[in-house]
Amino acid sequence: MRVVVTGATGNVGTSVVRALAADPAVDEIVAVARRRPGRALDGAKFAQGDVSTSPLEPFFRGADAVIHLAWLIQPGRDESVTRRVNVDGSRRVFDAVAAAGVPSLVYASSVGAYSPGPKDRQVDESWPTDGIPTSFYSRHKAQVERDLDRLEREHPRLRVVRLRPGLIFKREAATEIRRLFVGPLLPRAALRSSLIPVFPDVPGLRFQAVHSDDAGDAYRAAVLGDAAGAFNIAAEPVLDPARLASLLGARLVPLPRRVVRAGAAATYWLRLQPAEPGWVDMGLNVPLMSTERARRDLGWEPRHTAVEAVTELVEGMRDGAEDQTPPLARATSGPARAREFLTGLGQRQ
Repeated sequence: MRVVVTGATGNVGTSVVRALAADPAVDEIVAVARRRPGRALDGAKFAQGDVSTSPLEPFFRGADAVIHLAWLIQPGRDESVTRRVNVDGSRRVFDAVAAAGVPSLVYASSVGAYSPGPKDRQVDESWPTDGIPTSFYSRHKAQVERDLDRLEREHPRLRVVRLRPGLIFKREAATEIRRLFVGPLLPRAALRSSLIPVFPDVPGLRFQAVHSDDAGDAYRAAVLGDAAGAFNIAAEPVLDPARLASLLGARLVPLPRRVVRAGAAATYWLRLQPAEPGWVDMGLNVPLMSTERARRDLGWEPRHTAVEAVTELVEGMRDGAEDQTPPLARATSGPARAREFLTGLGQRQ
């Protein structure tokens, strides 16, 4: 089997390539990304390409499956750039998959595609995917879901799989996640539990996470199986302020949602951090997901708990963990994180 992976050098992409390489049913992996990695990608053949500008059909011709992971989270202050990759680039991928006659497409959707939903029960994949309007990430994920609907109507013989994972963490992604969501002003030493005395107890702060390696295995299972449609991907337990405070050794302090939202907006406006406040809206409003269908139809079971995934992330951020690919490497931030400051904390790519 020949599998092409777009966005192969990021948090999820490196785990997907590793999972595919370990499966004897996969004969060839083509890893497509904008920037060349600083290490070999687990036996994959690297191909330099940009989903928003490069001819894509030549990459996909002869493939048995394409896994589309390529996505931009920054620059959050310039949606024209992120939309060009996330929405327009995804459309280019889908059209090239169809033109190349690839039989299977597996797309990285997200819990962020879902409309607001319950936090006291879990919903299945039939929950509406109209997104959270105030989050550009959510809007883009919802739009691409509509584009996949169109693709399925126009190409009924193409098997389309949509994986909708919760937050995805692993130790090697710590530098990238810190760069994208926290920014350069947080010193690594500040993440020691002794320096985090309190944690906000915010109503509705309940979310799901999954270890990146387990997400990678879900993509492998989706490629090698014959199931189609959407699959929620997350590990137990559901994470809430009490669990996170316990993890950090902190004391819970009640904090209203409006205060958290206002704080996120103020620090973003002051360029103290790069994550626009729509991320808060999304985190507080997307539903909890049932993963029953993935376990039943993909045979997927996570090997790590959600707590283990978050623990790896926090320890990795404290230690400055990285991987030698451009999205994950510390060198991408530059000396003393200078390149992060030069981007305007989310203004430029």
